[in-house]
Amino acid sequence: MNRIETKILNCSAVSEAEKTMVFAARLTQRGHLIHNMEDLIRLYNHAFTNDTVKNMGSLPHPAIQKFAVITVAVVGASRRFLSQITRHQNEVKFMSASLQYSNYFGQADFVKPYEILAAPPAVQKLYETSCLSDINYYGQLCNTGIGHDSAGYLLPQALRNVLLISATPYQWKHMIGQRSCRRNTDEMRIVILKIWKALYDLSPALFLPELTGPFCQRGKCLEGKMGCGHPIAKALRPTDILLQDYPLLMGGDN
Repeated sequence: MNRIETKILNCSAVSEAEKTMVFAARLTQRGHLIHNMEDLIRLYNHAFTNDTVKNMGSLPHPAIQKFAVITVAVVGASRRFLSQITRHQNEVKFMSASLQYSNYFGQADFVKPYEILAAPPAVQKLYETSCLSDINYYGQLCNTGIGHDSAGYLLPQALRNVLLISATPYQWKHMIGQRSCRRNTDEMRIVILKIWKALYDLSPALFLPELTGPFCQRGKCLEGKMGCGHPIAKALRPTDILLQDYPLLMGGDN
């Protein structure tokens, strides 16, 4: 998990999301002042502050946060992560590398879970041997003429993947709130926290902790009896949580 990378592909969409959110909120209250397109464009380009973004983002009206789509690339996360994150289907789009069309023979790599990354060398070796065995059999099947699609059933869930995720700011905040919770797998949390960091760096007012972070930061845990019992402090930003929960990833290139 020390080689998973995330990147916002359309950074301008974040500032556009701020602008359209504030504009949409203002539009609901100033329709009587708009008599032509010039009036509307003037309102659209009207200046606003970070406090305005923060206030608009906290309103119980998610529609105003749905007029922009932010696309994020995730390189190096596992196929297991893919199966988990794609459960989010409401206003979220995914595009993944395909086992049917991609040939991983001689190219396959796999994710090493954080717990194993922190384990003794002998345990890490056991895990690596198992993954390499699956990849070796995949290659042998491909050499017999079996197609990549059928041979792909042998590949481990740990196989590194490439994934595009597009979502509105509202849905990103929902995914981050749900998936940064300590009830999730380490890989899920690491990827989501990295995405949140990228979004927060571009717009700390829109993606601040009390509006974006795990639900325990927003007021209370939503897991009920399944809660982890170890809530995250309200003031913690994504980098703070990564440093606290995954220090092995924060010492160098992560």
